[in-house]
Amino acid sequence: MNQEKIGKFIASCRKENGYTQAALAEKLGITDRAVSKWETGKSLPDASIMIELCKLLNINVNELLAGEHIVMDNYREMAEANMLELKKKEEGSNKALLAIEVVLLVVSTFFLVASLLAGEYAISNTAWKWSLIGAALVLMVVCLGVCMAIEIKAGYYECPECGHKYVPDFKSYICSTHMGWTRKMRCPNCGEKCWQKKVYMK
Repeated sequence: MNQEKIGKFIASCRKENGYTQAALAEKLGITDRAVSKWETGKSLPDASIMIELCKLLNINVNELLAGEHIVMDNYREMAEANMLELKKKEEGSNKALLAIEVVLLVVSTFFLVASLLAGEYAISNTAWKWSLIGAALVLMVVCLGVCMAIEIKAGYYECPECGHKYVPDFKSYICSTHMGWTRKMRCPNCGEKCWQKKVYMK
């Protein structure tokens, strides 16, 4: 997906439809700086406003993602290519988030263990010892909270019984037995309680 090409296409369609960056931004409820970033290829429009943007520019989502007008002969091929590109981007993003989760868990665990050892063997002052251990526990709790948010946001769980892929609700996530990125949960589709693996995309 060529962001620079998409940006130039957005700029061209915006001008064809008589919008300034500020006017288009106002219609979408965003800043003109965001529109400028799209048009210079620094970022892509959020999925939540793509449909509205396409309506304003008189194009469809496939044309937006292709960065060009699509003739009907090539429409299906371009649509499939764009869908594949979006799926690859989602998969890459989810992999990166889950890698950050692992790093946070390792760092916070290391800091907690190091603090406990330092408090036990290296620091004689009781106040400093408990302050260090308290700081390590706070860091651990914060990191666990961030990891939990990442775990829920990144990817999906797949039921081996029916193949349904979904994001579990917070209660299911918290109460489930787990080993790494595999959790024992009840599938909302078939109702079976089984071990379900994390997958990167639907």
